[in-house]
Amino acid sequence: MIVTRFYEPTIAQASYLIGCAATGEAIVIDPHRDVERYIDAAAREGLAVTHVTETHIHADFLSGARELAARTGAQLYLSDEGDRDWKYQFASEGTLIRHGDRIKVGNILVDVASTPGHTPEHLTFLITDSAAADKPIAAATGDFIFVGDVGRPDLLERAANIRGTMEKGARTLWKSLQAFNQNEEWLQIWPGHGAGSACGKGISAVPYSTLGYERRFNWAFQVKTEDDFVTSVLAGQPEPPKYFAMMKHLNKVGPRVLGGFHAPPRLDDHRLPSLLATGAIVVDTRPAGVYAAAHLPGTINIPLGGSFVTWAGWLLPYSTDLYFIVDDLSEANTVELVRQLALIGLDQVAGIFEGHAVQHLAERGAHLATVPQVTVDELARSVTAEDAFVLDVRSANEWQGGHIPSAMHIPLGYLAERLAEVPADRPVVVQCQAGARSAIAASVLQRAGRTNVQNLAGGFASWQGAGLPVAVPTAS
Repeated sequence: MIVTRFYEPTIAQASYLIGCAATGEAIVIDPHRDVERYIDAAAREGLAVTHVTETHIHADFLSGARELAARTGAQLYLSDEGDRDWKYQFASEGTLIRHGDRIKVGNILVDVASTPGHTPEHLTFLITDSAAADKPIAAATGDFIFVGDVGRPDLLERAANIRGTMEKGARTLWKSLQAFNQNEEWLQIWPGHGAGSACGKGISAVPYSTLGYERRFNWAFQVKTEDDFVTSVLAGQPEPPKYFAMMKHLNKVGPRVLGGFHAPPRLDDHRLPSLLATGAIVVDTRPAGVYAAAHLPGTINIPLGGSFVTWAGWLLPYSTDLYFIVDDLSEANTVELVRQLALIGLDQVAGIFEGHAVQHLAERGAHLATVPQVTVDELARSVTAEDAFVLDVRSANEWQGGHIPSAMHIPLGYLAERLAEVPADRPVVVQCQAGARSAIAASVLQRAGRTNVQNLAGGFASWQGAGLPVAVPTAS
């Protein structure tokens, strides 16, 4: 048996290629849209992708299962578990599978187990190398069991807006865990996500585990009663990004087959002002400090980096063309930009501009804006004099852990829809934990027409480090 784990850090997602060396067949579980990497990896091992499947209808990235099957001619397998509201609408393109079914990939046996809770249709795949053993060596658990955590059961309600499913999902997840716990202690756990994914609240960065280890150290296996589990699994979950609802929809109806990634057209500098004048979405991907020093009014700053995909999904629309300002216009870099956005279905990249375009336009008389940086000492004096409005754009969990006493809390992902709550008659100082998210938030405010916007350098961490007052919400 040949096993290759693929990890996509931009979405903290893991997928697996499992092949039979004797027959040259391989199955891919939970592929994302960059399907070329699975095809190439299989070829390097002397394998062909003959089977493709996924554990569930994903919420955090756009599935590549349909595309990979189309590219390779592989048989596509889709879950037929769950209620009718969560059936695949392109099921006719594949084979439907349910609990107790078996997929044979040469000498590799892939047994299907229904493990609902995270979603109603969720499956786990038990992997047996029948040439060497008569019991499974591992379970590809998707978003069911992670290293140190379990899949959150609240996404259908909090992300897809299906009311009344949160507690029901938690109780179903408890039952799935009790049933799965009957497996052997040495069974390996191959999860679908690592640290940083919003599909759990405490996922480890360790890539693999065993059921025995999780029994001893995963909090979900330590809880003694169903009611305590429900309370614990629903508490403290991070806000699900708004694009999760779109991912659920697109993965359900069938993601568009791309046929590969291509560099977007490079556009002339002179087009930028006219685009901005018409309200076009122009994303400046330069570092926050560079953007703060000089940028074109009307742009949004989402720096390229580890959180780029997350904030692009939170803040950018799926219904209009998108334009980007980038420092590196090489084909490799711009194709990578397109690839990262495609992972969450933002396929409408209409053009790119070079980073120097900002300076070139300034030299021709264009007005540039700045984001002034405020120190914690300056902010403390402004707060005392009631001269500034402090906007905290961190997550709810961070806010609950402590915040600047006079601050108002609006998480960054919800800022655009709650702009009316931010006063326009005095300076607004935006802060997050260290300064990265607040820089993005400042650009969102400026794009909305707010001119007196400042960013707290070093964020709440600097405020705390200076020994300034911290408020902690009281329990209700």
